[in-house]
Amino acid sequence: MSDLPVRIRPEIAALPAYKQGRQAGADAFKLSSNENPFEPLPSVVAAVQTAVAFNRYPDATASRLRARLAERYGVGDDAVHIAAGSVSILYQLTQATSGPGDEILFSWRSFEAYPGLAVVAGATSVMVPNDARGGHDLDAMADAITDRTRMVIVCTPNNPTGPVVTQAAFDAFLAKVPADLLVVLDEAYAEFVTDPDAVAGARVIAAGHPNVVVLRTFSKAYGLAGLRVGYAVGDPRVLDAARAAGIPLSVTAAAEEAALASLDAEDELRERVRALAARRDDLAARLRDAGWDVPDAQGNFVWLPAGERALEVAAAFEDAGLIVRPFAGDGVRISIGEHESIDQVVRVAASVAPR
Repeated sequence: MSDLPVRIRPEIAALPAYKQGRQAGADAFKLSSNENPFEPLPSVVAAVQTAVAFNRYPDATASRLRARLAERYGVGDDAVHIAAGSVSILYQLTQATSGPGDEILFSWRSFEAYPGLAVVAGATSVMVPNDARGGHDLDAMADAITDRTRMVIVCTPNNPTGPVVTQAAFDAFLAKVPADLLVVLDEAYAEFVTDPDAVAGARVIAAGHPNVVVLRTFSKAYGLAGLRVGYAVGDPRVLDAARAAGIPLSVTAAAEEAALASLDAEDELRERVRALAARRDDLAARLRDAGWDVPDAQGNFVWLPAGERALEVAAAFEDAGLIVRPFAGDGVRISIGEHESIDQVVRVAASVAPR
């Protein structure tokens, strides 16, 4: 830090910047970022092409999109908040709730951005180990809550490991946590879930839990990762705090148009989601047959618990033109990509399977 030209908070200077999944060359499959491999629908592209008034600021609240989503969830427009991806809302909620001396609690391993969000706020991360199958140990998480805890994040399906939290387990967890503690239900991959027992944010909102905020995104199932648009549903007073902590005008007009067009084309998009979920289930089964102990996969990815071999295993995939996402010391996440990639993934996975 001695060579910094200005004074930077030490914990920020030591914090690595967020590192996205590696890009892939033209001759490789990119399976590192949980992106939707299908090209955008023509109707969505056409809608984006209408948003050409780049000389004007967008609608700061994305009011048309808020209204559509509010109708879907049976809430008022002010109970929906739109931002540049759901991770932006996580940042806003972190800033609104937490500071030095406070704690943000989540299961680990989970979404790699969570620890950095806590550091930027000046808060402390409390990482509760995943259970043996890579899911959330909600009893242990409830036990880890202290009077310093300001926010709890529940990621379901858990990224990068795959399992969901059930509705019964989440309801029991809410009964244990203080009523004034913010619980964020991060459902970035909810559309891919096929487990009928999985928690559903819509049911949680309908049950009336003012301390719960549900996060969703258009990046994954809807295939709008490059346009950056996500949303939250929750108590308007909580979302007002997030709005106050956010960067104004961060959702572009093109992103709002694309999201609205995606909602109009939802039947077609859900056909794609079903195809990806079936492809995921097939890949998970074949990887298990190849010798990998793959946890329940409910997102658009599968998890290889490679442990200390994670970087070695990922390198074998890269050598074969398959760009995957290693997490050093833990495992390798493989996004569900093009159909043509599946046989290659299985072949490489079999060659480096545990002996």
